[in-house]
Amino acid sequence: MTRLFHISDLHFGLENRAALGWFEDCVRRERPDAVLITGDLTMRARSREFAAACDWIGALDVKVTVEVGNHDLPYFNPVERFFFPYRRIRGIERLVERELDLAGVAIVPLKTTARAQWRLDWSKGWVTRRALEKTLTAIDALPRGTTVLVTAHHPLVEAGTKGRALTRGGERALAALAERGVAAVLSGHVHDAFDLTQETAAGPIRMIGAGTLSQRIRSTPPSFNDLMVQGTAIDVRVRNLEKISTPDMQIDDVPPNALPPREPGEPVAPVAAVPPVDPPVH
Repeated sequence: MTRLFHISDLHFGLENRAALGWFEDCVRRERPDAVLITGDLTMRARSREFAAACDWIGALDVKVTVEVGNHDLPYFNPVERFFFPYRRIRGIERLVERELDLAGVAIVPLKTTARAQWRLDWSKGWVTRRALEKTLTAIDALPRGTTVLVTAHHPLVEAGTKGRALTRGGERALAALAERGVAAVLSGHVHDAFDLTQETAAGPIRMIGAGTLSQRIRSTPPSFNDLMVQGTAIDVRVRNLEKISTPDMQIDDVPPNALPPREPGEPVAPVAAVPPVDPPVH
């Protein structure tokens, strides 16, 4: 059996120090086989935020793979964003989009961030054909019978978001991953946990989302996913400091962003701990 801790949306600059300290203690005591981080290490991709994030990740002392989130691309320096987008993350460069082989379980990254898009909202995801091909090539090279988990920052959905694609190319990517028998796609971005099955042209595929370890909570307290993988079976436990049960921590649809729900019908976890005001962004 393989045990994985799946965390996301640390947002150093608005990190939750108590939640991060608790997670560190969990790693130190329980020694998972790996920690999977699905993006948004920082709030505004500032150098000091990356420095703090890299120091914290480097001290975990277990295998780690890191996806880059939309908040990890430079906000205020367009030259750096377009030509040197990952320069500030060099402290853990070897961990970024890192494939892991964990004795029968493989973690394969899928890039969903983009330096620019043909739409105004660049915070949303985009799976380019080149990114998808890189992921599929890595999957195809694995030994037969390997349980494959794909890590991405954005959930790979284009429906259920009020007609606005959350991740362009997401449906195409999910179908291609389902065709190859991927056990689940792990992501973050929306700050609430979920465990959903998405139908595709190639059959169903599981999507598992992690919450946040930052102050920017949506409708649940800070949390992380504790995954137990045996064969293709994946048991998900959403762990949190308030000891709320996993079903009450999970939402039943994927929202268009990480902001707290403000309109009827927006996905909310049963615990419904919606902040009275929007979380800080600066």
